[in-house]
This record gives sequence, structure tokens and C-alpha cells, in this order.
Amino acid sequence: GGNLPSSSVRGIWHRRDKRDEYIYHNNHTRVLDNFKGRTQMLGHLGQDNCTLEIVDIRDHDNGPFCFRIERIRTEDNKPTKDKFSFVEECLYFNNMMPQMTRPVTPTLNHPPTAIEGQPYTVTCSIIHTCPSHWPELSWTGRIGEIREDHKDIRSGNWETQSILTFVPEEKDDHSEITCTAEFFGRKTSSKTFQLYIKRTENYNHIIIPTVVAIGTAVIVGLLCIFMPTKNTNWFRESRGRRRLKQGW
Repeated sequence: GGNLPSSSVRGIWHRRDKRDEYIYHNNHTRVLDNFKGRTQMLGHLGQDNCTLEIVDIRDHDNGPFCFRIERIRTEDNKPTKDKFSFVEECLYFNNMMPQMTRPVTPTLNHPPTAIEGQPYTVTCSIIHTCPSHWPELSWTGRIGEIREDHKDIRSGNWETQSILTFVPEEKDDHSEITCTAEFFGRKTSSKTFQLYIKRTENYNHIIIPTVVAIGTAVIVGLLCIFMPTKNTNWFRESRGRRRLKQGW
């Protein structure tokens, strides 16, 4: 039971119809010439992870490719009879090739409007499948504080985020901000949005009449409360004067 140490097992990736044609082998001399230097095992076999990385994707990298695991003798690195090829779960890249050769476009998340003088945050994120080569995210159109985040979102996918925070000014209204992703192999993609600024004085024009209206309401309320008291005093004083005149 438990996980096997990586030193006692070996992972191999090969063509399905020709099992002796390796696209990955820990003995690099046995790898097909057009795959040499382009493949490496990222997963830890002792933890049941056989993740393979292929860089510089080409049109002929369409598969199907199958994974084989075999137990080896540690003293001479030769395979034992314990081996198994996952020929029922081979990978085809035919339908995925256009997406794999075309860079993914970043996603931008931001409030629709910025307020002059108040911090504004824009998040640029991109999903990828190569933790060994994070996409590099950069900003143009505005400078500010930048924070990056990388996280595993499971199922062989990772997310890279670049979070830009700045304080917009009036001159930034209708300006464009662009996030660019640069992938391994120098392929790039970008996403742009236009920034809209609400000026502070616009908010003052809205707030000031509201304050005046509230103040007026309070003053009117006070007058309404105290006016009956004044009338009552006047009524009492008036009755007192009439009593004196009439000898009450």
C-alpha cells in the first residue's frame, strides 16, 4: 500500500501504434529526434501524477500518445515484468491544435466606472496548463501598484492574475488600459478597455442639495414643533391680560 518511490518506477510516453517510438523517456537518447529537448515529465510518479510538458507545439504533435509505467530494478535501471500501458486513454491533439497554437486572451475584471481621487482596481487573469512556464502579464496605459497571484484551479489548469490598483485623475477619462499576456515562445495576446471617470465635483453637486434639503426639513420640523408652544404662550398671555381688564 501507499505511494511508490519514484526511483522504483519509470514513466514513458509513446505513440499508440508504435510503442517503441518514445516522445518522452528518461533516457533522452531513446526519444524521437523531433521530440528531443521538447518534452519533460512534470508529475511525480510516486504520487500517481504523469503530467507531461511539450513545448514548441508543432503541427505533427497530434498524437495519439499513450503513457506507460514500468517498475525498474534500482541496481541497473532495467525494467521488470511489471509494466502497463494506458492504451485506452491515449491523448489526441487534432481538435485541440488550433487552440494550443493560438494564445488565450486574458480576461479583465473591473468596476464600470472609476471615481476621481479614489483607488480603482483592475484584475487581469488567464487560464493555462503549464505551471513550469507562467504567462507574464504586463500593463500599458496606466501605472500603479501591481500584485501577482498564481493558483492551481485543478484538473490540470492554473490561473495567473495581475492586479493593478491606482488612483485615477480627471485626465484619465476615456483613456485605454491594456493587459498583455506573453507566453513561452514569445507568443502574446492582449485585452483593452476604456476607462470612464466620474469627477468629484459631480458628486458634490449631487450631495449638497441633499444636505440642504435635509437641513431645511429639520428646520421646518423644529419650527413646526415649537410654533404651537409660542401660540400657547401667546394665548395664555392674552387671556391673562383680558382677565385683568375684566377683573377676573
